[in-house]
Amino acid sequence: DSIAGQTLIERIASEHPAARKTWVDGGYRQHLVEHAATLGIDMHIVRRDPATRGFAVLPQRWTVERTLGWLMNHRRLARDYEAHAHRSEAMIHVAMINLMTRRLTGESTPTWRGT
Repeated sequence: DSIAGQTLIERIASEHPAARKTWVDGGYRQHLVEHAATLGIDMHIVRRDPATRGFAVLPQRWTVERTLGWLMNHRRLARDYEAHAHRSEAMIHVAMINLMTRRLTGESTPTWRGT
């Protein structure tokens, strides 16, 4: 993850210059945080409280997990149907556009699962 994280943070910095803060899990190392700082991005490592036993919700991580759960409500993303990565990326964009338009309009439409 750390090697891929470095490539990803460089891509984010070049393609999205307005991005200034990101949260990552405890698997990332300090050198990646320092590298992100040189790119102008404040990277914060979210760690579990050592005193907590068992499952504990980490607020920033929960946002990512919740978003992935929402994406799985879209049929094309529930399985690996796409042969090319750029098509999968396009379907993620379509799914997020769908989610945002429903939030903005207050409309509630059934998912493909019928719930």
